[in-house]
Amino acid sequence: VQLQASGGGLVQAGGSLRLSCEASGSTFEITTMAWHRQAPGHQRELIAAVTRSGRTDYADSVKGRFIISRDNDKNMMALQMNSLKSEDSAVYYCAAADTQSVYVPPFRAIWRVWGQGTQVTVSS
Repeated sequence: VQLQASGGGLVQAGGSLRLSCEASGSTFEITTMAWHRQAPGHQRELIAAVTRSGRTDYADSVKGRFIISRDNDKNMMALQMNSLKSEDSAVYYCAAADTQSVYVPPFRAIWRVWGQGTQVTVSS
């Protein structure tokens, strides 16, 4: 399985941005998918996840502002980011879990595959 993230860029605080992640290869193995982010000097942070059935979970830092979604037929996942803040600036990574994580809550999944990351910069 390969993941390709896109959609990052520069946006003003309060604005919106939409990230996309396209999966290819043995996509039937993918169960939960997620977005992580990593800002300079910080650890990588799991911010949103969605199971194959559509169950979602969010980190408190983005809850109410970000929306994760996926289209299983198109092997796509998206992250709609609204009301962006300067502290949202980071490299955003998409990740996928395999069938070993099918019965665990979204944030408990084990991430087997990672995309290359896309930079999001929010100017204040």
